[in-house]
Order: sequence, then C-alpha cells, then structure tokens
Amino acid sequence: MDYNIAVVDDDSFILETVRTLLANEDMHVTCMDSGQRLLKYIETHNPDVILLDIVMPDMDGFDAYIALRKYEDRAGRRHTPVIFMSGSESSDSEEMSLVMGASDYIQKPFNKDVLIRRIDHTIKNNRTIENLTEEATIDKLTGFYNKAKGTDRVIKLCKRKTGVLAVLDLDSFKLVNDLFGHEAGDAVLKAFSDVMRKNTRETDTLCRIGGDEFMAFFEDLTDKSVIASLSQRLNLQLLREAAVIMGKDHGIPLGISMGVVMVPEHGREYNDLFALADGELYKVKQNGKHGFSIHHGDAGLDEEEENIRQKLDRIEKIVEERNEKDGALILGKDSFTVAYRLIMRLYRRYGGSAALLLFDLNPADNAALNYLVDVTTAFGEILEKTLRMSDVVMQTGSHSFFVLLTECTEPEVGNVIRRVKEAYKELEHSDRIKLEYIYKYSSKEHVKD
Repeated sequence: MDYNIAVVDDDSFILETVRTLLANEDMHVTCMDSGQRLLKYIETHNPDVILLDIVMPDMDGFDAYIALRKYEDRAGRRHTPVIFMSGSESSDSEEMSLVMGASDYIQKPFNKDVLIRRIDHTIKNNRTIENLTEEATIDKLTGFYNKAKGTDRVIKLCKRKTGVLAVLDLDSFKLVNDLFGHEAGDAVLKAFSDVMRKNTRETDTLCRIGGDEFMAFFEDLTDKSVIASLSQRLNLQLLREAAVIMGKDHGIPLGISMGVVMVPEHGREYNDLFALADGELYKVKQNGKHGFSIHHGDAGLDEEEENIRQKLDRIEKIVEERNEKDGALILGKDSFTVAYRLIMRLYRRYGGSAALLLFDLNPADNAALNYLVDVTTAFGEILEKTLRMSDVVMQTGSHSFFVLLTECTEPEVGNVIRRVKEAYKELEHSDRIKLEYIYKYSSKEHVKD
C-alpha cells in the first residue's frame, strides 16, 4: 500500500506503534506531536490520510481539524480525509467526530487489521469521490475547469486575491472547423490548452467557458508588462502547433485575443470584473485581433458616454462572434416555445408559410432498445446538419423531435423529409429502429411511415 500517512498524537508511544504497524504495510508515515505541527506540515505536503488524536494539549484534535479545513479552503485545496483517534470509550467523541465531517473514527489501543482496513477503505473512497468530482468539474477536451466549476472558483478568487482576470478567445477558430473538420478543431483546442499550461503556474486558474472561449485568473500578477509577454508567447506557440496540425500553408489567421482587468484595482465583484474584461476582449477583436487589452478605467468612453450607434454595433458584433453556427437551431423546450410563438406572430401579421414535423424513432423489438440512445443522438445531429439555419428543432421526448420549417413550400417539405430519410438510412442500426413522421402544412395533414 503505497500511501502517505500523517499521524498526530502527543503520546510518543502511540506514534511509534502506529509508525511500526503501517511501515510493515509499506506505508510512508510522518509523525507529529501537535496540531500546530500538522498545520505547518500541511502547507507543503499532501498526505493521503491524517490520523488525528482528539485529546491533546494546547490544541485538541477538533480545533486542529477546524483549522485544517479553513486553511484548505483558503488555499483552494481539496479536503484531506481525517480519521480521528481516541482512547475514550464514550460514544460522544465518535459522534462528534462524524458530525464534524471526519472520514472515520478509531479507538485506541488499535487492532492492526482494523486500522489497516479503515485506512485503506478511507483512501479508496476518497479517491473515488475525487475521480467523480473531477469528471463533473473538468472539461474533458482541454483538462481545464468547466464553466460552472471555473466560474465558482474565480468568483471566490476575485473576492480575496490580488491578480488578473482574463477572458480569452481563439481568433478565426470557426474556419478551422469549416475547412479542416471538427477533429482538427478539437486538436487545435487541445494544443491551445497545452500552450496555456506551459505558460502558466499551478496557482493560476484556467477554465473553458464556451466552445473557443476561455477564462483565467492569474494570482498575484500585478506587472502589466508580463501580460504583454504572455500574449505574445501564446500567439506564437499556438501558431506553431496549428502548423503541425493543419500544415504550414493552412492559411487561417488563427490567434488568441485576450481582455484583461486587474483585481482588486477595479473591484472584487466577479460579474462587474468579467464585463470589463469582456469589453477589453471586444476591443482587441475590433482592432486586428491576436493581442490583448487591459482595462484602465478612465481611458476612452465609458458606457454612459458611448454613442448609441457604437453600443448597437458592439452588441451585434458580440452576438455574431459568439453564436455563429451552421445548421438548424437546436433549442430546449422554453427557448423553442419563445421562438415558435415569435415566428408565428410574424407570419400572422405579415404572411408567410411554415411546416411542422414530428419525427419519432421506434425500436423494432426489445433488443433494438440497446441502440436507441446512440441512434437518437445521431439522428439529432442529422437534423441539425440537414436543415437550414432558419429552421428550429426541439427534442420532445427520449426519442422524438419536433421541427419548425420556416418559409417553405409544400414540395420543399417533401424534399426535406427525403434528405432526412436518406441520411438516416446510413446510420448504424437504423434498420432496427423505425423512423416515423407526421407533418402539417397549412390546413392539410399528411401521415407517413
């Protein structure tokens, strides 16, 4: 068992006993005689588990536990599992230990086998929880924090740390997907994440907040000249990686734009700081891209002084930059309902034609249920790619899709259905799952399967 164990007890006999027992199991043991020594030790070490005696002079085990958790929270570190130890036969100590959040409790004197099993069980459980937590908080492609976890962490950093909040965006990234395919796009994003890691520290926080949008918090960074150097390195290194992925003559003006705000120079409220950094990013996008801009507060026009035409142009540019996407618009129920009502109001007021389609996937037998989820996902991608940008799609159930075709003639509806059916036939297992559909155009209803 290649575990690192920290043991804290003011009784030297207990420390030596535990050291001997665990060393025989190939565990690495560090012994300390006080809670104060534990807190000093934890600043530079990450044990797999801490065995912590409850009854100690000056600082008892409970006080040491509380101080440990406060330190870990301030440092942004994961909680180290703690097993409390006590020679008391009363159940009060055990109950208090578990109420406080300890991983386990063990009574002295020890039974060797019980002690080993409890340590092993605690560490394995903690690692399982860490793996599950990582899956829920880490973006799989880049290895950065995902939007939810990253935002939560940056909010806390803005409240208590000095540093830089930066919003980054890959310039001309859409062209990579359009010209070289999504695999190349993923490779470029992965290369960008590697470049970022090589040029930042472990104390910096990196997260992916959108397709090719990122956010970073650089702790204790106050020298603005460092930002210029970082921007230059990121752009040069990403271009080198892109040449490897797509070839030297790929012709795409790929780069990195970065908007920056200093913290706490311009406040500590995350939403305000993010808006300032995002505004600086927009300036970079408007002025050649591939660079950075730092918020200076008094420089330029503030929002109240900004010309209304400039406001409109800025908002339009941001919307286009962030939301441009080929294919049909895939929406959830609430968003689809809003879009549907708006379109129908326009048609009733100004005229126009539309068709409503419902596609349903039905397994031929129970065995085909094994393929239903994969086929349904693939069919949703078919609709997105086959339909037009003006069409709207909503998944209405586990294997049904509702489609609104805008500005179309009835023959065009038939052509759409034909293209969808042809693409569906190419899917693996489509022969086991029947595609049915119904559509309405004007006042006529047509049913096919």
